[in-house]
Amino acid sequence: MENGNNITEFILLGLSQQKEVEILCFFLFFLCYIAILAGNLLIMISITCSQLINQPMYFFLSFLSLSDLCYTSTVTPKLIIDLLAEKKTISYNGCMTQLFTMHFFGGIEVFILTGMAYDHYVAICKPLHYTVIMSRRKCDAIFAASCAGGFLHSFGQFVLAILLPYCGPNEIDHYFCDVYPLLKLACTDTSRIGLLVIANSGVMGLVTFVVLLISYAVILYTIKSYSKENRNKALSTCSSHITVVALFFAPLLFIYIRPATTLPEDKVFALFYTIIAPMLSPLIYTLRNMEMKNAIKKLCSYIIGRRGNRLKNIPASQH
Repeated sequence: MENGNNITEFILLGLSQQKEVEILCFFLFFLCYIAILAGNLLIMISITCSQLINQPMYFFLSFLSLSDLCYTSTVTPKLIIDLLAEKKTISYNGCMTQLFTMHFFGGIEVFILTGMAYDHYVAICKPLHYTVIMSRRKCDAIFAASCAGGFLHSFGQFVLAILLPYCGPNEIDHYFCDVYPLLKLACTDTSRIGLLVIANSGVMGLVTFVVLLISYAVILYTIKSYSKENRNKALSTCSSHITVVALFFAPLLFIYIRPATTLPEDKVFALFYTIIAPMLSPLIYTLRNMEMKNAIKKLCSYIIGRRGNRLKNIPASQH
């Protein structure tokens, strides 16, 4: 396919055309982004600086927080800046870079969530073999495979988008660059490309979601024979992961599993997996997890203790 491209920049129409709504959204999403940064950094540092990093579940959780942080940072800062801008533009190269990085980190997150589900399955269904199966080498391999899977997925989306000819108009009816809105701007028949996008994003997301559902169905069947205390403990561990999976996958499937069209609701649904899920994920994973709470408390105590020691060491004449 020839790339007869004469577009150097795109105009993002954003979430709303009303200035009052944009100002309100600016303050709201600015606070959300601060919460995303603080929450995910806190989880990453708390796990890395404690013995929890040696446990597979927390090993994956630290990288999930990192991918959340990187994923939302490909979209949210630009969204926040554009909410106060008169003209919301993004260069052609910037648009393609945003598309690639967003799908790269999003793909990594999907596969890490799958790895976490596998970890839960082994811990509950094969507890006697857990330490052998979920060795550090296996965890490293799962993370490496997640990165490779994310790259292959994003590279596929990137190639499909970059090969399309864009002759104008150049208005993207979204707040970030994605394949479906770009398909509307291409001056060629995109029906076959649309099917490839569905295969790459929609089918991949659906298959992963079905695998996750099957794994948790097996887990729920297995814990039926557990004592009430062990069953509640297993459910508590899995419920956090199931909640995050639902927050991330439900809007994702709504957008990518259908034919290559865009709907006005897409922007709202996209907010769930670009902002809301990364913001709530740290809260969901720490709310009922005593190990994470203790790790965070130890980190805070260490920081406060070090600061107190520094103040004590300052001579009285310098106070």
